[in-house]
Amino acid sequence: MTETAHTARAVERDCPDCGERVPDGGQYVTWCTACDWNVDPGHQEEPPGRVERIRRRLARRYGEQLHAEFAAPAAGATPGTGAGRPRRGVPGGLAAALAVAVHGVTAALLAGGLWLLVARWGSGALPFLGGLLIALAVLLRPRFGSLAKAAGDRPVLRRPDAPRLFALLDEVAGSVGTTGVRAVVVDSEVNASVTAYGVRQHRLLRLGLGLWEVLTPQERIALLGHEFGHYAHGDTRRSLLVGNAFRSLETWRYTLAPQRAESLAEHFVNVVTAPPRWLVDGVLVLLEHLTLRESQRAEYLADSTAARAAGTEAAAGLMDRILVSDGVTGALHREAVAARTRIGGGGARREDPAEGLWERIAAHAASVPEREYERLRRVAERRGHQVDSTHPPTHLRHRLLSAGAPGGALIVLDAERVAAIDAELADTRQRAARELVGR
Repeated sequence: MTETAHTARAVERDCPDCGERVPDGGQYVTWCTACDWNVDPGHQEEPPGRVERIRRRLARRYGEQLHAEFAAPAAGATPGTGAGRPRRGVPGGLAAALAVAVHGVTAALLAGGLWLLVARWGSGALPFLGGLLIALAVLLRPRFGSLAKAAGDRPVLRRPDAPRLFALLDEVAGSVGTTGVRAVVVDSEVNASVTAYGVRQHRLLRLGLGLWEVLTPQERIALLGHEFGHYAHGDTRRSLLVGNAFRSLETWRYTLAPQRAESLAEHFVNVVTAPPRWLVDGVLVLLEHLTLRESQRAEYLADSTAARAAGTEAAAGLMDRILVSDGVTGALHREAVAARTRIGGGGARREDPAEGLWERIAAHAASVPEREYERLRRVAERRGHQVDSTHPPTHLRHRLLSAGAPGGALIVLDAERVAAIDAELADTRQRAARELVGR
């Protein structure tokens, strides 16, 4: 994250607000560090819905409260280490009870639908209503997921395919107090996550090369440490019971969402569905209240496991990479567009756009100057930037990780291991690059 030669030679100008000297940002935004002039130019965002507004407000409030709590640890503890497990307590118990009630409604729909069909009440609409209730219950049912659905047409790696990668995953998982994964799905997304699938809840790593390739080796350890940290510390929202309750409620919201009314009948349907829609929104907001604080606590704890596994500097660096993820996504999009227009004489492509794609993306991320990172941190603080509504504000996560003396790493990736893992991923990297550019 060093200043590029272009930035070093940039022409300065006077800030129109405070008069301080401001270097020209070149391909990045020109802004003033003294007064924040032009720090967030042209920001426009589609207004979120009612439930999403509540989620964001709660996430920001809880994120700030928990930051203050973690930033003032017990005597002798290192700031930002976040010792301890999420305290589920009464809110966790109430959330579980509410989730049982949500699934109880699904079970009641199924039972009622079967009863209407089996009882054969007349030849009118009752059998049809029974079938409708059964279909709705099937739609709302808890989902266990499957590897096939999670992977789609993306490549799946298992232990024999990438033994050095899986050895690293086991090592990181063991360092944070949990177990590794059964499979790895590789795609080109600027993201990564560890999820579970099947009745036995086997673990799956979704590895987005758009993120993996722009990270340093230690930042990769931090990424894995964070994702495994969710399972080491626990997270109510990731449990089968509560997680499926959220999915069922979101399905209810989609089903009951008001439609654009162009007739009296459509207006009538919107009016009739309004009370159950409000009820669903109320239950969803209540479940958010009961789980969001402890979910954010789990995020901070996952950050602390990332710092212990990879070192605090690498964990803080990962937060910075998250801030530039939109820029990386834009670079990937430009690569895909350029691949479709890079035509030579006679209509033939001049080169293979998939070759060296990940190296170009990594070089793009590495060229981002420190001044741009600082701007993005300030923008994040202004907007209350989060990865999503379940995460604490990114700038608070970065601030907590950067507090105090830097901590060492339990796991250090040397050049030999990095090269061995890259070699195991070579085929999937090439395949993902070709799919991205349409080759």
